[in-house]
Amino acid sequence: SPVELTQMQLERIRKWDPKLRSYATLMPEHAVDMAKQAEAEIMSGHYRGLLHGVPIAVKDLCNTRGVRTMGGAQTKADHVPDHNATVVQKLADAGTILLGKLNLTEGAMGGYNPVFPIPVNPWHSQRWTGSSSSGSGVATASGLCFGSLGSDTGGSIRFPAAACGVVGLKPTWGHVSRYGVLALAESMDHIGPMTRSVADAGLMLQAIAGSDSNDPTTLPYPVPDMLAKLGQELIGIRIGFDQYYATSDVDQELAVAVSNSVDVLVELGAELVE
Repeated sequence: SPVELTQMQLERIRKWDPKLRSYATLMPEHAVDMAKQAEAEIMSGHYRGLLHGVPIAVKDLCNTRGVRTMGGAQTKADHVPDHNATVVQKLADAGTILLGKLNLTEGAMGGYNPVFPIPVNPWHSQRWTGSSSSGSGVATASGLCFGSLGSDTGGSIRFPAAACGVVGLKPTWGHVSRYGVLALAESMDHIGPMTRSVADAGLMLQAIAGSDSNDPTTLPYPVPDMLAKLGQELIGIRIGFDQYYATSDVDQELAVAVSNSVDVLVELGAELVE
């Protein structure tokens, strides 16, 4: 049930996060209350969809009403918004359970504020966790949430996803509202999901995408079905690939991994264009 699942997640966070340091703020009472509400709705036949009752977390630059949003900066340590970011509200409307807020580099830039915990890679404590959405990558990879939100201005979803071994998706700009998210570079910021599967990333993107009157840069188009084409062959799909960029001055192990991934795409029917 959502309540049991949420309690299990909170126990796991309490056990492992003192070492992994992914959470900036844990919201146990709020999470249990949301789980009870989700469970009651589901039992009464009001099922909101596949995310209903699923525990998630968000990067601590997404505003959460009544819960501090620090952005990794000491100057915002006491900042408590009076509204939810659009993405937070949309996830709540989908029935998700918000476990808490996740650590990041200061202001979503390159370095950590020494006052805040620095997330630890769950696969190897001495390895890089990626850039600013590192808390999201660590929490998702280590099972301290079922999915999370990160932000990407120059790689901050993609790098932590690669470093922590999860799926990270930087959506097309304008596809997801930035309202209520602390900005780094407004014309380059993207909010997107970090999950342990492509299908889960699609589910989360489906929930948060769409136009928003509070963000005039969002695209005024219907949200497509993000899961409709999962599992299909890639016949007829052309994929550009720069062999030099992927292999020149690149660690050999990484170059082999990229090459193997390209081979899989070709096996699935894609046409490679170099």
